[in-house]
Amino acid sequence: MVKGDRATDGVTHDASSGAGGQSCDGNGEGNGGSELLTLGELTARVGLSVRTVRFYTSRGLLPPPIRRGRSGYYSAVHLARIELVLELQSHGFTLSAIERYVAGIPDDATPEDIALARTMLAPWQSDLPVEMDGEQLERKAGRALSAEDIATLQALGVLRIRGSAYLVASNQLAIGVRLLELGFPREVAVAAAAVYQEHGEQMAKELYEMINDKLAPLYDDGATSERFREVMERLKPLSVGGLVSAYEAAVARAARSPRRR
Repeated sequence: MVKGDRATDGVTHDASSGAGGQSCDGNGEGNGGSELLTLGELTARVGLSVRTVRFYTSRGLLPPPIRRGRSGYYSAVHLARIELVLELQSHGFTLSAIERYVAGIPDDATPEDIALARTMLAPWQSDLPVEMDGEQLERKAGRALSAEDIATLQALGVLRIRGSAYLVASNQLAIGVRLLELGFPREVAVAAAAVYQEHGEQMAKELYEMINDKLAPLYDDGATSERFREVMERLKPLSVGGLVSAYEAAVARAARSPRRR
């Protein structure tokens, strides 16, 4: 939940306006997908109350519903933005910080664009990613950065390219720059990212199956859907922490093993 802002009752580049400015015509253009949901269907899907969805809309965290006559509908874009807001909440960011971050997402961002914004987030982060131009990035890094350096930092997950700018995990930049100074090669970063992707997807699949089979049935009615979402939010950092601990233990064992010649 958002620290200090409990609201239960209540990449292209254009950061000039936030989600609240998005408009959709009566044909549903710009809805980010063909499936449209009523407000009731949306709240059931995401596990939020009607009042919370309306509150998010009033604060510009969600675009207005797509109008079809006198009725309002919600698309994949709305779902993706809600998931991003919930992700930020689970990391402990305040409502004002979330509003600033969401305001930097273009009105015409697709669900895939929004999902990319979520990839820069992690439960242990103390700061949100910061958008920088090339000059600001080099000033923050304390050195000039070649195209190869940028590619290596991107492979390491330290930054993402957004149009002509960079979305930077600023609290990880110093680590990435030090790896560059130590001669860490881009191909190793790319290979490591592929390993993370492959095993991350497999772990997510197995966890999903376990949760779907063993946990979800315990919260299988409308009265407990909010509790299920809270369980999942609180479980996520513990799950990631368990993964990190397992990784650290494996790396320590590998470091103690003789190097192959």
